[in-house]
Amino acid sequence: MKRKYPERPIVGVGGIIFRADRVLLIKRGKEPNIGQWSIPGGAVHLGETLEQAAIRELREETHLEVEVLGLVKVLERIFHDAEGRVAYHYVLVDFLCRSRDGEPRPGSDAQAARFVPLKDLAEYQIAPVTLEVIARADRLREDPEIFNSPSSIGTPYG
Repeated sequence: MKRKYPERPIVGVGGIIFRADRVLLIKRGKEPNIGQWSIPGGAVHLGETLEQAAIRELREETHLEVEVLGLVKVLERIFHDAEGRVAYHYVLVDFLCRSRDGEPRPGSDAQAARFVPLKDLAEYQIAPVTLEVIARADRLREDPEIFNSPSSIGTPYG
């Protein structure tokens, strides 16, 4: 299915990985939002589980092997063109993940990949909804009971 002007929403996954007070970000290498910093992830392939997709996408974009710990948030990102048509529509499932080891290296759709101190996030070009998801994942590290909260599903539009 084509990504730009799709016939229906595309399901994607993202993985949030922390190391102490830092979070893993990639600099997007493709539209939408090329050049913007984001959570690594991508589209789910036919026949692939969400967890399998998250593991594969993080490997492809960062060269890291990860373990999926739990759901952080489900949300939509809808991008309209100048005429008001839907140019992109993604249903995103973001997971808290743990990296087994190694340092990130950009791959596939990423221009760069690095662990960024949480206190420095304002210095990066990051969508507000992405900052919200990172903050929620950070809270999950402290209180795993949030995994069972119904507020893990939301629909911010971008």
